[in-house]
Parts: sequence; structure tokens; C-alpha cells
Amino acid sequence: MRLAELSERSGVSTATIKYYLREGLLQPGRRVSATQAEYGDEHVRRLRLVRALIQLGKVPVATAREVIAAAEDDSLDHHWRLGAATWALAHGQKNPPDEEDDQATEAAFRTVNALLQHLGWRYDQELGELSPAYRKLVTAVAALRRLGYPCGVAQLLPYGQLAARLAVSDLDLIEEEPTPAAQVEAAVALTVLYEPVLLSLRRLAHAEESARRFTGGEQA
Repeated sequence: MRLAELSERSGVSTATIKYYLREGLLQPGRRVSATQAEYGDEHVRRLRLVRALIQLGKVPVATAREVIAAAEDDSLDHHWRLGAATWALAHGQKNPPDEEDDQATEAAFRTVNALLQHLGWRYDQELGELSPAYRKLVTAVAALRRLGYPCGVAQLLPYGQLAARLAVSDLDLIEEEPTPAAQVEAAVALTVLYEPVLLSLRRLAHAEESARRFTGGEQA
């Protein structure tokens, strides 16, 4: 397909597609003349990924480029490609500064490590501390501790167990994609697009449970 058709099928303007090409976010098409190129279904799929990252996920262009580079790194096995792509995505999300030396952070490290051990999740201390998700979890638990809210293993365990069940559903969706490259791209897109779904459902569930407990099940 030519550029105009690629724009129509993807819903991305031709000017934006040209910008993504210049920034290295979209692979070049097959050159058919000095001024024209042919594009394929892989370009449509990539544009959907870039659109999910930049337009919906509000990920900076530099971070989107890092995510895509990780997704295309076939020197890694499939597990590490999935991890590298989502780790790169997490780097673009700002965390509040954590206070490495305070007691709350030290206690949070111990709590998170004990939680992961209790869940039976594979965990390497050195690699784990490089994970943005691990660091974000430690920061959140430390903040809870500083404010005096319950955040021990007993309180966190139900969240970890639910996360494990959600991971099965997520990977089932990802494995429906036909190729390893498409699966890595789906992992990134679903991370961006499904996290708001998860948060929204959690808040709706809170409202439902609150109504059940405090109004006898009657909605206001």
C-alpha cells in the first residue's frame, strides 16, 4: 500500500507518519521509486503501537523509541524482549523521589522482598532492584509506611495474588498474536491501554462494595 492508504487504514495523518519515519519510530517502506514507497501490514501494526504509546499513553518520543528498540532486539530471548520493552516503557513514568536512607524505605525494601518470596515469584535481588516496577512498588510502600497506613505482607498479599491472576489473562491475550514481534508490541500496547481499564474497574468495584456495605445494597 502507498502512504495515503497507510494513513487511511491506521487513522494516522500522512504528516504524522512522515514525522514517525524521521524519528525512527516507524520502519521505512520498500522503495519503489525516488519519491514513493510501499508499506505493509507490519507498518499498520507498528503505527497502532506508536499511537498507543504517544497519543494515548502520553509517552515521550524518546521513550517510545527506546521501547521500540527493545521490541526489535532479537538478540534477546522472548521473555527478555517482553521485559525489556515494558521496562523501557516504565522509565518514561516519573516516580516521586524516594529517600534511600530513611527507615521507611529500608522497611519497604524488606516488605517487598518478603512479599515476592511469599508469592513464590522468581526474583533476583540485583536484577530486581533495576526494575522500574520494583522501585515504584518500594516507593509506594514506603509512602504508605510514612503516613501510618497498613502495608505489611498480609495487606499486600491479596494485591499480589490478584496481579498473578491478571498476568495469566494478559499473557493469554498477548499469545493470541501470530509472531514474537507482534507479541512484544502487544505487551507494550496492552500495558498502556489496560492499566487505565484496571484502575477504572477498581474504583467502580469500590463504589459497588461501599454501597453493599453501607447502604444495604441500595444505589444512591
